[in-house]
Amino acid sequence: MNAPAKIVGVVRGAPSATAQSLFQALVVRWQRYARVAGVIAEGHQLPDRSCNAGFLRSIASGEQFPIYQDLGTGSQACHLDPYGVTAATAAIQRDIAAGCDLVVLNKYGKLEAAGAGLFDAFAMAVEARIPVLTSVSPAFEAAWTRFADPLFEFLPANSAAIEYWLLAVKEQVPAERDLFECDS
Repeated sequence: MNAPAKIVGVVRGAPSATAQSLFQALVVRWQRYARVAGVIAEGHQLPDRSCNAGFLRSIASGEQFPIYQDLGTGSQACHLDPYGVTAATAAIQRDIAAGCDLVVLNKYGKLEAAGAGLFDAFAMAVEARIPVLTSVSPAFEAAWTRFADPLFEFLPANSAAIEYWLLAVKEQVPAERDLFECDS
């Protein structure tokens, strides 16, 4: 007998851009029959920059939150704009409170490991027992494990494995909260 699926799925083993593309493709499919909240990262598309952090785009509204501080073409540093991340977190929390079936959060990284960034959105979704799909920066896996253990499982970076995880989670959801059976 298989162990029950964990409520949080963490994509592992793929570069961030690959994970974000995978999330985007899955969200497009899932939005046809589910209420999906969260954010997906998008690059800033500025030439000659060492930092790729650009925007977080709300899955529910399409709103774009800038999360980078442009330090110019010669800079080797990457500085995230905490105000953009804070605004994105507030939007995600509103979407969770309004009701959703799944939360997709682009990544648990440096800010979240420090209890900032999207940390409160992760916590709200987990507390509400809403399935969460995310990725974790390898450098912050230990902090992630301290935060989310035993509620998560690592998933390979492929859509079939993620779909299988989500179906397994759906089978465990109580009948009064039928995942992906929306009124709208």
